[in-house]
Amino acid sequence: MAEPIERHVISLLVDNEPGVLARVVGLFSGRGYNIESLTVAEVESGKALSRINVVTSGSSMIIEQIKAQLDRLVPIHKVSDLTEEGSHVERELTLVKVINNGEKRSQSLELAKKFQAVVIDDSKDSLVIEIVSNTERVNSFIQLMEPLGLVEISRTGVVAILRGKLSI
Repeated sequence: MAEPIERHVISLLVDNEPGVLARVVGLFSGRGYNIESLTVAEVESGKALSRINVVTSGSSMIIEQIKAQLDRLVPIHKVSDLTEEGSHVERELTLVKVINNGEKRSQSLELAKKFQAVVIDDSKDSLVIEIVSNTERVNSFIQLMEPLGLVEISRTGVVAILRGKLSI
């Protein structure tokens, strides 16, 4: 029986220098691993460190291989599997554009309110709605907006951090 495929959030602390992201992405693509979400930003300017959050899926053996291979890359200081290390918070910012009017517009506004989303652009026949939540909730919102005139989506990808006193 095949081992179950699990989603993991892996956080990397890396040198903030040219080529580091390309090396990380190259490791994934060269071995046929999929990146479902990727975010990168500098987190300590004085130390020139960036944080890369990668969401990927695989069997536990594949996830262990990914982490071991990442840990061997020179510009990486720390590899943390937030999914295994403890409780963590995940968020994703998504912009959703719907083109509609009348009843569908009212339904769109009501859904936005229920999901604690914010209308950031309101024109005569379209809305741009911002939702910040976990991926599952964002996906639910998008699914509900589809029949209401959804025409475009822009997503940031997952950012994540451990809860409590733990840090990567």
